[in-house]
Amino acid sequence: MADVFTREKRSRIMSSIKGRNTKPEIIVRRSLHAAGYRFRVHAKNLPGKPDIYFSRRRKAVFVNGCFWHGHEDCRRAALPKTNRKFWRQKIDATKDRDVRKRAELAKLGIRAFVVWECELKSNDPVMRKLTDFLGSAKHG
Repeated sequence: MADVFTREKRSRIMSSIKGRNTKPEIIVRRSLHAAGYRFRVHAKNLPGKPDIYFSRRRKAVFVNGCFWHGHEDCRRAALPKTNRKFWRQKIDATKDRDVRKRAELAKLGIRAFVVWECELKSNDPVMRKLTDFLGSAKHG
């Protein structure tokens, strides 16, 4: 099926999608803050500008959109029916960049954790994984 929008309208829609302070990101930040964690947001001085950074713990959290970061085996990551080659290249480049930036963080001694947008339907399991990764909120 062809796109219901004109090429110009679709371009405007796609370019208006935010990259920071997204709804999934805010959900994770609110949950972490409520659990007693304190952190920095969008650490500009670090590779990949982690969405959430715990400086004392040297841990970073990325909140990834399933479509934009090509979440494997996720229905939200399905490619559009039109212009597939463009989207495949764009998403593959994003995935490659994600891997590179996490490797750069590892070289700096910073461990990274990825939260996928689709995991936030039920916040409990993802928060359990996050708190296991971060450790006790009382230590910074």
